[in-house]
Amino acid sequence: MTALARALARAAQRLVASSDTPRLDAELLMAAAFGIGRDTLLLRPPAAPPPDAFAAMVERRASGEPIAYITGHRAFWTIDLEVGPGALIPRPDSETLIAAAVEHFAGTPGPARVLDLGTGPGTLLLAALDEWPEASGIGIDSSQGALAYARRNAERLGLDARADLRLGDWAEGIDERFDLLLCNPPYVALGAPLGPGVAEHEPASALFAGADGLDDYRRLAPQLCRLLRGGGLAAVEIGADQAQSAAALFAGRGLSVGLARDLGERPRALLLRPLP
Repeated sequence: MTALARALARAAQRLVASSDTPRLDAELLMAAAFGIGRDTLLLRPPAAPPPDAFAAMVERRASGEPIAYITGHRAFWTIDLEVGPGALIPRPDSETLIAAAVEHFAGTPGPARVLDLGTGPGTLLLAALDEWPEASGIGIDSSQGALAYARRNAERLGLDARADLRLGDWAEGIDERFDLLLCNPPYVALGAPLGPGVAEHEPASALFAGADGLDDYRRLAPQLCRLLRGGGLAAVEIGADQAQSAAALFAGRGLSVGLARDLGERPRALLLRPLP
C-alpha cells in the first residue's frame, strides 16, 4: 500500500463518526490538498506523499466543518463556485430548478432576463447565465458576505458583465418583469434536524423560515406574479414534505402551480407560470 493509500484509509477511519461518506470526504480533501480533481487523484494518483495540509483539513472535517468550506469550492450544474462561511453551500438538489428551466425554454432562444432571489454565492443566477449566453439578470441577497462570494464568482466565470448583484430584501424595489425567476429560500422549520455540521456552520438566515418553514414563501407568494412576463417561469425550491403546504400559498395568485422532482423522486421545486 502506498503512502497516499494509507493516508486515505486513516483519514476515512477518522471521519467515520462525523460523516456519512467518510471515504468520499477523504478523497475530496486529498484532491484539494494536492490542488487536483478527485478523478485525477483516483485515476492518476500523485507519486508525492500527501501534502502537510491534508491532516489539518481532515481534522476540520472531523469537527463537522462542511467539505465545501474547507476546500473553498463547490461544483454546481456546469460551473464551479467559490464558497465559504457566510454563504449557503450549493446542493445538487437545487439543480432541479435549472433542469426545470431548461425544459421550459427548450426550443426557444431561452430567457432574456433572469432574477435570482436569495442568490447566495450566485448559485442559480450564474448557472442560468452560463446556460444561456445571451441572458442577463439580477441576483439579490440580504447578506453582504454572500454577495461578496457571488461577485467573485461572477468575475471568475466571466459573467460579471451580465450579472447585476444587489443587496436587498427579496424583490422589494424591483419593478421589472423577468422571463425566469429562480429562488431557493430558507425553508427549514425551526428546531428541525439537519445534517452534521449544517446548523453549526452555515448561515441560519439562509436555512430557517419560522416554526413551520413557510415564512419566506408567505412573503414571496404575493410578489411573484408581478415579476413574471407572459410565458415566463418561476422555479422555487421547497422541502421534500412541503409540496402541498407551499403550493397552497401560491394558489389563486394568477399563477399555475406545477411540481418538479429531484433525482431521488422527491418533490423539490414549485413551477409557477402566469395564467393567460
